[in-house]
Amino acid sequence: MNIPENLKYTKDHEWVKIEGETVTIGITDFAQSELGDIVFVEVDTEGEVLEKEETFGTIEAVKTVSDLFMPVGGEITAFNQNLESTPDVINKDPYGEGWIIKVKMSDSSQTGELLTSEQYKELIGA
Repeated sequence: MNIPENLKYTKDHEWVKIEGETVTIGITDFAQSELGDIVFVEVDTEGEVLEKEETFGTIEAVKTVSDLFMPVGGEITAFNQNLESTPDVINKDPYGEGWIIKVKMSDSSQTGELLTSEQYKELIGA
């Protein structure tokens, strides 16, 4: 199981890469393996300002559809357009080409509530 130490994590199995006021968000290797083959990603909130824990989109796999939650509040500034034609890139490269959105944070103190890689490993029993 790949759980990079330079990222932060949520209990909802999303990863967060912090770069100043901007964060990049995707789902973890664990989440994509649990979901199975990802066939569709929908994010219709680009340009909107959402609060922490609000739903920003959905991810559809062969087995199920799951909501995607904001790990921090802020404005969604970008959606990975490549996911429209090749959503399965999340299965192959969840921490790289499989990123989902970029957010300009409204309150950077919220990142302190995210899990470290060690805490996330404990959460999933890795």
